[in-house]
Amino acid sequence: MSNAGMATGKPLRGLSTLERVLAVAWLLLVIALAAHQLQFWRASRLDTDVMALLPTSQRTATADRVLRRLADGVSREIVVLVGAPDWPAARAAAQRFSAATQPRASLLQPVDRIASFDLDAALAFYRPYRDRLLTDSQRAMLGHADADTLAQQALTRLYQLSTGPRLTGWAADPLGLWQDWWLSRAAMTRVHERDGLAALSAEGKEWVLLTYRIGKPAFSVSGDTDYADLLGLATRAAQQGGAGVQVVAAGIPLHAEAAAAQASLEMNVIGWGSLAAVLLLVWLAFRSLRPIVLVGLSLLVGTAAAVSVTALVFDRVHLITLVFGASLVGVAEDYGIHYFVSRQASAGATPPQVMRRLLPGMALALSTSAVAYLALGIAPFPGLRQMALFSAVGLVAAFLTVVFWFPLLDRGQLRQTRLSAWLTASLARWPRVGTERRSLLLLGLLALFVVPGLWQVRVADDVRQLQSSPPALIEAQRTAGRLLGTPSPAQFLLVRGATPDQVLAREEQVKQALAGVVARGGLDGFVAISDWVPSAARQRADAALAGGLESAVRERVARAVGGAVGAAGAAPAGQVLTLQAWLAAPVSDTLRHLWLDREGDGYASVMLLRGLDKPATLALIEAAAATVPGVEWVDRVADLSSLLKHYRVLMTWLLAAGAAAVALLLAWRYGRGAWRALVPTLLAALFSVALLGWLQVPLQLFSVLALALLLGVGVDYGIFLLEHPGDGESWTAIVLGAASTLLAFGLLALSSTPALHAFGMTMLSGVGAVWLLSPWFRPRAGGPDAARHRDR
Repeated sequence: MSNAGMATGKPLRGLSTLERVLAVAWLLLVIALAAHQLQFWRASRLDTDVMALLPTSQRTATADRVLRRLADGVSREIVVLVGAPDWPAARAAAQRFSAATQPRASLLQPVDRIASFDLDAALAFYRPYRDRLLTDSQRAMLGHADADTLAQQALTRLYQLSTGPRLTGWAADPLGLWQDWWLSRAAMTRVHERDGLAALSAEGKEWVLLTYRIGKPAFSVSGDTDYADLLGLATRAAQQGGAGVQVVAAGIPLHAEAAAAQASLEMNVIGWGSLAAVLLLVWLAFRSLRPIVLVGLSLLVGTAAAVSVTALVFDRVHLITLVFGASLVGVAEDYGIHYFVSRQASAGATPPQVMRRLLPGMALALSTSAVAYLALGIAPFPGLRQMALFSAVGLVAAFLTVVFWFPLLDRGQLRQTRLSAWLTASLARWPRVGTERRSLLLLGLLALFVVPGLWQVRVADDVRQLQSSPPALIEAQRTAGRLLGTPSPAQFLLVRGATPDQVLAREEQVKQALAGVVARGGLDGFVAISDWVPSAARQRADAALAGGLESAVRERVARAVGGAVGAAGAAPAGQVLTLQAWLAAPVSDTLRHLWLDREGDGYASVMLLRGLDKPATLALIEAAAATVPGVEWVDRVADLSSLLKHYRVLMTWLLAAGAAAVALLLAWRYGRGAWRALVPTLLAALFSVALLGWLQVPLQLFSVLALALLLGVGVDYGIFLLEHPGDGESWTAIVLGAASTLLAFGLLALSSTPALHAFGMTMLSGVGAVWLLSPWFRPRAGGPDAARHRDR
């Protein structure tokens, strides 16, 4: 029987017992994968939280925990500001907005900010400590006050009791300090009660504040734009009443929903687009359904294995990981395409014989690619580690599917097609380095492009590269923050102390150190626990200051009215309001998240800063914080950007080390001819970076990570050409694989996430360059560089 007959009539004859056992074992593993996939997608363990991608700060792990805690407090809240030129119009528009959301109350549950604060309960809680609670202005006034003047003012208030409501009786507060203290607390927020609604006045309009709590966790939204659709409908209803109505909606759930929707769209476009492009190329090259089905099978198994292993290791799979992993299709199909191109050109060989001939080069190519992918996981970025594991596992699973199953499932012959014949013949027309003048000319032109481009490269390390929220949402978030005067949770003061009272005392010292910044308008103020629970020393000092003057005022008023003036009951002298009592009371609900019970050997609290919108103020705040022991200024945006820079530099050195390791691996296989496989990739990397410089796209961590991946992917092309020098079939496989890789990463360059866009741009230009450069460095068939590895 002829070899062709063996290939068509008895495909199993060439399979060894071990190969059959491995094929069956891989089948059992794939069945287990299928079962896990059903469980995974039924549970929908997908993550859209961008914070899950970020590393833990080296400077302080507490800052990360605080940021998570602050975000958790509002992670399920959406705030809506309905504004109009006058109050009646704003109130009517807010009522129309609320009415439009009522049918979907299970999705958006209204929260009554006015009713949620029990003023009577708060007054009852603080009343025993009334004489221990003073504002800075009251403290300054009492320090220079005259008892006779205060007595005259107290006597006036005594005869004006019927002119309006008061928070406590005259006997309990003859100096009128209690009501002023509460007014100063109310001034910390711009929101006040008006007609039973939460209202504020800002930017020439009257606004109604509506708060909603979503019916499901913000970071588990499906991306179906449930909230956006409902809010859009309610906005249109609010604006039907007349001109001038403005609606501003903001909140973490809206950003999470937009991220989920965008990631879902990109995953479909990149994943299905890549798959369609690969299958189209396979069809054009082979004009047979068998390669399409088998290559598609290898990609399906690879993707399923990647999802399952990532879910088992990390419990959840991030949507951005799936978007990134969708580009895996552009790399994993290389093994199947290479096999079928060789089968097409080797009609007299059985499938097992073809696979055995290809296996050493394919295994080496897999090793370099997997190492390059796993290099992404060296940096302690949870998101990058997910991407690295996802991609490496997917590649290995696709490779094993090709090796174990293709010789078993591939039956029949593949005839040459017009496309494959043209590609095979095109290699002979490609120039070689050092043998043709046009080759040297092209390399000179490459140098003229690369050198000026590298000179123009600029570096940017900004954590906001991970943000892909629509500009309209970002602007709405800024507008809401500006109108409400809410502090940024990403910038705060972390105050530590050995005891809770020491933490409160240090908060007071920081406020005193920043008093000048507040007076100059650099800050609007603070959100701090010590505003509601002063330190014990501060309370005792205030009680002594106010108590002595109150006694003198009572004596003078008693002489003026001709009788004794009684005093209302208060906490015993020396007794103070403790933080523990405050935390245990409902009055602390809105600020309890600012307190950290235990932090190392002590305690800690968070101070938020209101009105921090001037960059020049940051240096003043950091300098003031440094003057108080135990106080640390935390700027998470700056910290994470610094981390991105640190790991960009680290990954650059690791990239150089990886290139050296790949060079040693290639030298072990190919000897002195190893440079022919490596140099094209290094030149392509320089070309890619130079192109970023020409396009004014900043170099950042994800660009360096793309270069690390390019090292593994690009070297494959050189390996294939060294394994089979002068062999047009290897060049055909390279062209088809590179074309699909370019399409995959080209689609990734369309991502709205800046980091993924930069990654895709770098890979797109790099893979394109190495594709064109690799054949320039191929050895001559039968030459010493081509044959050396066979003699090893």
